[in-house]
Amino acid sequence: MKSLIQTRDTRSVRVFLIGVELESRTAADVRESLDELAELAETAGTQIVGEGVQKMAVPVAATYIGPGKAEEFAKLCKESDVDTIIFDDELSPAQTRNLEKIFGCKIMDRTALILEIFGQRARTREGKLQIEHAQLKYLLPRLTRYWSHLSRQRGSTGSIGGEGESQLEADRRKLSERIEKIESELEKVRSQRETQRAGRQRSEWPLASIVGYTNAGKSTLLNKLTGATVLAEDKLFATLDPTTRRLKLPTKQNVLLTDTVGFIKKLPHGLVEAFKATLEEVVQADLLLHVVDISHPQAEEQIDAVNTVLMEIGAAEKPVLMVFNKMDQVNGTSALPRLREKFANAVSISAKTGEGIAPLLAELGTQLRPVREFLDLRVPQEKAAVIARIHAVGQVVTSRYNGKNARFKVRIPPHLLEEFTPFIVLE
Repeated sequence: MKSLIQTRDTRSVRVFLIGVELESRTAADVRESLDELAELAETAGTQIVGEGVQKMAVPVAATYIGPGKAEEFAKLCKESDVDTIIFDDELSPAQTRNLEKIFGCKIMDRTALILEIFGQRARTREGKLQIEHAQLKYLLPRLTRYWSHLSRQRGSTGSIGGEGESQLEADRRKLSERIEKIESELEKVRSQRETQRAGRQRSEWPLASIVGYTNAGKSTLLNKLTGATVLAEDKLFATLDPTTRRLKLPTKQNVLLTDTVGFIKKLPHGLVEAFKATLEEVVQADLLLHVVDISHPQAEEQIDAVNTVLMEIGAAEKPVLMVFNKMDQVNGTSALPRLREKFANAVSISAKTGEGIAPLLAELGTQLRPVREFLDLRVPQEKAAVIARIHAVGQVVTSRYNGKNARFKVRIPPHLLEEFTPFIVLE
């Protein structure tokens, strides 16, 4: 599918941002949302020329903003050679068509912009499938405008239908067929993830998923804890595809740590649906690490936005460890004191500098400690397979090799106790 943002030449796309201050929103809310929209636009590689805000009671059905304000903005955009108008709220297909007639250029909404960014960032086959699925679902009700130049043509018999209608129906059918095919492929992805989860359960390794607002530092934290090399940039949605790595805690316990896609306010429902195969890792996790950019002026609002998405995907009741990140950037206006009081067990860190990582690992060990039997084992060194098995499934506290025997103090899952009974030291 072609990019939603297209250039007329090699220069960056020039965009104008539009927000609406409704009765249900404060001016501060609109300002914050527009600032985030600007970050999204910059992440997509555009050049922001200007912005406009209209204060109104409710949106206008035909054009979302008032027609007079639309004409005013259109004149300003024409003078500034703007290529694309981006609205901070989702527009209906009819509103988009009407606005394109007024502005004479491409109209996008927040959803289309996020889809554009996701399309640029997806790397794995699964990620690309999920994005294409969301893009096609978004495009399907908007197909009419792409064939408006044909809709006026008539058949030779003078019938009401014409070439435009035929082409439109053909395209709708093709899109619907492609959507069905992608949904079938994504179902296979879910099945594969079920198999992977079954394998993890057999190994008795708990799963911890890193969640948080986009750009909170999730990928940087995964890299710091596990030595992974996940892309970590100071951009919204720097990484989309989930990455899972093994983490060995100071308690010698193995944990699987998964980095997930970042959340955002006004995250389109269609994207949540498209990413359900990925977000199942969150639903199935034993513990969620909710990473918060504690230096951000809207840290509390971002926490609420993440919790809203967790509720939408059915993960609201999961155990959560709050991780206040970017301590190296905290200033006097930070909400840290208030949030520390609200989340007593939270850990404060800087994933960039390594500050607070040791306490975080200790807290992870405490919260993920499974019920295990503590055993004192003596194993003949010639039984290498038994010794390897102890290291594979147990949490080895101490080990000592003397003479013909090896001595282990180890925590073993209860269902494996019988396997090691012959080697238990009774005295």
